[in-house]
Order: sequence, then structure tokens, then C-alpha cells
Amino acid sequence: MSVNGITGVGANAYETLTTTQTENKPVEEVNKDDTSDKGENGVVYEPSKDSASIPVKKYVQNTELINKMKADAEEHSKQLRNIVEQMMGKQSQTYGIANDMWKFLASGKFEVDEATKLQAQEDISEDGYWGVKQTSGRILDFATALTGGDPSKIEDMRKAFEKGYKQAEKTWGGELPDISKQTYDAVMAGFDKMAEDAAQTTAPTDTTN
Repeated sequence: MSVNGITGVGANAYETLTTTQTENKPVEEVNKDDTSDKGENGVVYEPSKDSASIPVKKYVQNTELINKMKADAEEHSKQLRNIVEQMMGKQSQTYGIANDMWKFLASGKFEVDEATKLQAQEDISEDGYWGVKQTSGRILDFATALTGGDPSKIEDMRKAFEKGYKQAEKTWGGELPDISKQTYDAVMAGFDKMAEDAAQTTAPTDTTN
């Protein structure tokens, strides 16, 4: 009565045990025992004990990863603050050269040659490199690159931009020129648009219609 490699000795032991257990029982009890836990094919059903041995998962906060992410976010904010300060400062300097502000600021001791002045005027024009459109666009592109386009970081980048702008004012010695103020407004409008687009992307879709 060997099955799947069970030896004849094991089979005989099983038959002997079965015979011993049933010999002392009344016929009715033997018949009852034979059918109580069996299906139509005579197979005994035994509940699986595997579920009791499955370990329960415990979720532990990954402090190291969290701290790294915080450090990365702070580094990105710092980078944006620095680039904003540099851009606003350079834009203001170019604006000053284009409009002869340096003569006034330097009490007439600083002269700008005509070619430099003309180049500066071109650079701060509507489509110029230091114009409102291109300067604000570079700042927004830089912010997006730092966050990887993560919409949850938009407000962090907005705050970093504001801090960078204030630092540029401090370096400049007061309020920045009008072109920089216009750039500030353009960047803030860009952040508003990014937040609006993100809200529309993540909003739940109405499937009732």
C-alpha cells in the first residue's frame, strides 16, 4: 500500500494502526467514523495550517531615507535661491547699463561704451536673454528640473524663489528695477499655472455620466 515512495513497512504500520483502532468499535461507530469527514470520493479534508505560520508584515519607518529626501529637498531649494539671486542681480546690472543707471550710482565716475550699452539694451528687450520672458522661463525651467516635475514641490520652489529674490534685493541695496519686478510677477504666475495644471491632473474623474 505504498504511495509516492512510502515503504511497505510504513504502509503495514498504517494498516495495523487502523485495524487496532477499529476492532474495538461497534459497527455503527466504525461506519460513522468512515464517512463523517469524507467527501463523495472518500477523501478526508484537513484544514490548512499554512495560514497560522505566515508571518505578519511590520512596516518600519525608513528614517535614513526620509532624512536623505529632506536633505535633497533643502539642497534643491538652496540651488534655486542661489540661481534666482544671480539671475536677478545680472538682469538688474544689465538693465542699469542699458539705462545709464551706473553713471548715477557711481556718481558719474563709471562710463559705459556705446557698444556695451547697445548690447545691454538688446539683452533686456522683450525677447532678449535678460528680458522678462526668457529670464522668468529659465527660473521656472530650473525649478521644474530640480523637482523632477513633482507637483507636491511647487510651493517649496515658490518659497525658494521668493527668498532668492529678496536676497537679490539685499545685494542690490534696495528694490530691484522694474524689469525685475515684472520678472517676479511672471514667475509667480508661472507657479500658479503649474499648481492649476497639477490640480486638474490629480482631480478625480466623474464616471457617473
